[in-house]
Amino acid sequence: MRYHLTPGRMVKINKTEDTNLFHRRRRGLQEIVKLLSFASRLPQPDYISQNAARTSRGPVASSCFRRRCPSPPHLRIVMAALRTSVALWSLLTGSRNSERGCFRARIRPQLGALLQPPPVPCGVGPPCRRLASEAESGSSEIKKPTFMDEEVQNLLIKMTGLNLQKVFKPAIQELKPPTYKLMTQAQLEEATRKAIEAAKVRLKMPPVLEERVPINDVLAEDKILEGTETAKYVFTDISYSIPHRERFIVVREPSGTLRKASWEERDRMIQIYFPKEGRRVLTPVIFKEENLRNMYSQDRHVDVLNLCVAQFEPDSAEYIKIHHQTYEDIDKHGKYDLLRSTRHFGGMAWYFVNKKKIDGLLIDQIQRDLVDDATSLVQLYHILHPDGQSAQEAKEQAAEGLHLIKVFAKTEAQKGAYIELTLQAYQETVISHSAAS
Repeated sequence: MRYHLTPGRMVKINKTEDTNLFHRRRRGLQEIVKLLSFASRLPQPDYISQNAARTSRGPVASSCFRRRCPSPPHLRIVMAALRTSVALWSLLTGSRNSERGCFRARIRPQLGALLQPPPVPCGVGPPCRRLASEAESGSSEIKKPTFMDEEVQNLLIKMTGLNLQKVFKPAIQELKPPTYKLMTQAQLEEATRKAIEAAKVRLKMPPVLEERVPINDVLAEDKILEGTETAKYVFTDISYSIPHRERFIVVREPSGTLRKASWEERDRMIQIYFPKEGRRVLTPVIFKEENLRNMYSQDRHVDVLNLCVAQFEPDSAEYIKIHHQTYEDIDKHGKYDLLRSTRHFGGMAWYFVNKKKIDGLLIDQIQRDLVDDATSLVQLYHILHPDGQSAQEAKEQAAEGLHLIKVFAKTEAQKGAYIELTLQAYQETVISHSAAS
């Protein structure tokens, strides 16, 4: 009678076999179990799949496998132990009257092996490298410049200028008698240096941000509360340690709806509990359309922008709307010099470059003998629009200075002929001055 042989269980294989053969096979099976238990205590217990790969590839593939994927010393010991166990098993089951037994070695995984990434067999390297190259190419895509980039800020600061008389112009304040000081030349230079440092602080540009996403989150619909009240209730977390952007503020509607407060409601509540200097709880009437037009007619664009910065958040819809409206009025009437040497000039130049409407500002800079600022403006235009015809031709011709402005005038300028005439007049003036001197 013939029985099936299973690891871990000892059964009779054949009634005709003698006792010595039975004990010899049992000792061989115990040796296999010992070897496998020894292998289970070693790290990286993935040698079985690798050994199976070597066995399936044949002698040539096995040598290639060893050459391309050298095994660590402890892995070689485990693989040798497995080969020994397989040899013993084939010796035990290789008799004429016995059947071949199959078994699967189950190894207890170690903690380190669980935390490691799954092994990658040899031969799959090129696809992995291809995926990595694709990821690198995707991450290397050209990123659109932002307002706070160092290169952009350097160009905007250069175009803004630094006129101390305009930065420290007299302001409406309580009348006080003037103060006079007698200084040496060294003291005067030191006072001028401090004034320049203070002016740079005053000329720091407000941020230019995208408009914030509206809040329309409804937390609960309690119909049982509908009609119990006629006014809204606002609940505000007034903890000092929480940033205003993360502060939890909700509103209970008379209909029973509990929702998150809108941005306007949040700004109003935060101003009540944490008042900010120069900001009011309710929007000042100066920001109404008719009052803004009156302010623009008096050339008080800087005052409007200063009040806007104090009243609204930089990413609010009102802030962005008033700034754009002010820039458009300046461009319409050509009053660019009103914002020069103020903290708002950089934001205006950035707005015109994004809208591709730099012709008026460019002409004004050339007429005021600010050719370096005009060149910086065209450079900023090429940074934001690198795929345009002007940027491509300027790059091919390595254009600089007046030649760079001429390239822009011939390619993408809306008032190209006017810009060329202004350049001709400027060059004639320079030649006449040089001849006179």
